[in-house]
Amino acid sequence: MKTRNLNITMLLVAVILTAGCKKTDSSINNQTILFHYDHNTGSDHKGYIIDNEGNVFTYNNNVVNFPDNDLEINQDKADEYIGNFEYTGIKIDNKELKKYARYIEYIASSKVTAPRDTRNESGTIRYICYQFDESTGIYTGHLIRMEGDYTRENLNFHSRRVSSWMKKLHNELSF
Repeated sequence: MKTRNLNITMLLVAVILTAGCKKTDSSINNQTILFHYDHNTGSDHKGYIIDNEGNVFTYNNNVVNFPDNDLEINQDKADEYIGNFEYTGIKIDNKELKKYARYIEYIASSKVTAPRDTRNESGTIRYICYQFDESTGIYTGHLIRMEGDYTRENLNFHSRRVSSWMKKLHNELSF
């Protein structure tokens, strides 16, 4: 009888634990852009994006208003921009991409610090992750970190890990 009760209890615990799990793999497959590094000095605008397959695309001065101030972009515009970006030949390993992509929902639900003027005079670097809403066809960007003239930081625990990963990738790229 004790063994049966123990088995039932373990089964209930397993059901409860797995019921709350979300799969991010399917959600990242439905969107093109996952991560975006953007450096804008006013006269120079460059950056890179990482798509859902781990491909890294760069841009340099060929983009107008990407992303906009609201950090939103529709699917058609995203496809148009990506068509003008340059494929670097770099592909993020699928396991590594999924590791960082699973942090997007946590970063998206966290608050961001108020802008702090650092008077750096180097322009603005933004680390952004995106969530895609299939019903509207809109990507909503979420600020992970901002550096340069102003500094802001997402307060989520994972934001530093993601921005460090993105900065490391930026250092490996040449524009």
